[in-house]
Amino acid sequence: MTTSDYIIVGAGSSGAVLAARLTEDPNVTVTLVEAGRRERNILLEMPIAFPIVMMGGTRFNWSYMGEPEPFANNRCIRQPRGKALGGSSMINGMLYARGHPRDYDEWRQLGLEGWSWDDVLPLFKRSENHWGEADEYHGSGGPLSTTKHIPDGELFPRFMAAVEKLGYKRQTDHHGPDQEGWGSPDINIHRGRRASTAARFLYPAMKRPNLTVLTGAHATRVEVENGRAVALHYRQDGQDKIVHAGREIILSGGAYNTPQLLLLSGIGPAEDLRQHGIPVVHDLPGVGQNLQDHPSIAMISGAERKATLNPELRFDRLTLSVLQWLATGKGRIANMPVTANGWIKTRPDLERPDAQYLLQPTTIFARPWFPGVRAPAPDVIAMACVLLRPESRGWVKLASADPFAPPRIVNNVLGTENDRAFFRRVVRQIREIWATDPVRDVLTTEIAPGPAAQTDAEIDAWVREATNTALHPVGSCAMGTDAMAVCDAQLRVRGLEGLRIADASVMPRIVGGNTNAACIMIGEKAADLIRGDR
Repeated sequence: MTTSDYIIVGAGSSGAVLAARLTEDPNVTVTLVEAGRRERNILLEMPIAFPIVMMGGTRFNWSYMGEPEPFANNRCIRQPRGKALGGSSMINGMLYARGHPRDYDEWRQLGLEGWSWDDVLPLFKRSENHWGEADEYHGSGGPLSTTKHIPDGELFPRFMAAVEKLGYKRQTDHHGPDQEGWGSPDINIHRGRRASTAARFLYPAMKRPNLTVLTGAHATRVEVENGRAVALHYRQDGQDKIVHAGREIILSGGAYNTPQLLLLSGIGPAEDLRQHGIPVVHDLPGVGQNLQDHPSIAMISGAERKATLNPELRFDRLTLSVLQWLATGKGRIANMPVTANGWIKTRPDLERPDAQYLLQPTTIFARPWFPGVRAPAPDVIAMACVLLRPESRGWVKLASADPFAPPRIVNNVLGTENDRAFFRRVVRQIREIWATDPVRDVLTTEIAPGPAAQTDAEIDAWVREATNTALHPVGSCAMGTDAMAVCDAQLRVRGLEGLRIADASVMPRIVGGNTNAACIMIGEKAADLIRGDR
């Protein structure tokens, strides 16, 4: 049994940042509790290898599986989550995206003071070490390296010429005054290696004597006495242990594990708790509700080999690329398998982009090959097509009172007509681009959805079978002012003292882009709120 001023549960994209920032004050003590461990594996550092760790085994991935999706042919959708210091920032695609400024202004309009774009922009800048000059939009010298992706020399210029011919904007900085348009993405890579929150925030902070990091420590329950969170129960190396909080406990387990821990602690919808025999400590009906994620499809076309990644995956060339990367941190291995990124409107009347597109010169089935030994994967390109602001809402619930059982997850993807109509527009929009030269000159037959899908009904049928999520779960313990809000604008759990949440679960509405940067911002914000209260 030990005591710290602050206990942080979860060392992911928000928790690692929060631990680093709070321990800048030598007069406070922090214990960071993480169920994963400090992982040292070259695949975690290698940018081009992210599909392997994202969709791989269970060593550094919780590999959750959702329940049957009622609007997507009852398919179960994989939900990978990082199992290591750094959380999902250790396995994600490293694409840096803040979302649209209007996203945060909407949070403020929901009554969340301190969360407007003007409020959060300084927090994004504080974290950032941007590839360009520091200005009103970008920071320099922060822990988080943001580099510009280096596109390929064949597919990217052809694609950009095609979209410009169709009237789309070319965008050099999606985080400047205007997000809309096509360009190459910003990515979180530092000297050729993954810039996780563990590497960029936590590991340097672990040298401080006022930070204790517990790994392999699986949180099982938050103890509440007289309406105040006072201790965290966890299991480490087969032993049940307790750490007491002198000031606060902050949950940073993410959109799945934070509501799971609250429910295990008796905090949540009373009826759900009783079904599992868990005593009701605090009836809070919004816990686990309001789950949001970005539905995503992949359109795939055959292509000439020169436009794909396959030439670089030939075993001898790949070996040389790996050696170059190990020696210099440069080359193809230091880049993601993506070439173009776009924030695009699927209807001209929209105030902001509703789609994010990622053009890839390959698919997740790409593999090393060598003539006469192993054939390459098919020569294809793919376009990931992401709905940025879905109307559908899902939930997270307990499978049982066992803290080691994975949570139940349902996204309800494609649950509204507007969400389904979006993908009809997407399929036709991308087809128009692919049919425009000079990109069409290197493409062959459309593979997915394929030429047979033409009518709305045919496209809908394919989308139901093809939709996954972009693995950006948020909102399951949302900030707000209504009866379903789990925490307030200061991230304090409503109705309890000494307990906050700082992770993706607090987002009342999902932001229009990859969520890692927003989670880092939430960690920065939580540190400011806690220091201010202190």
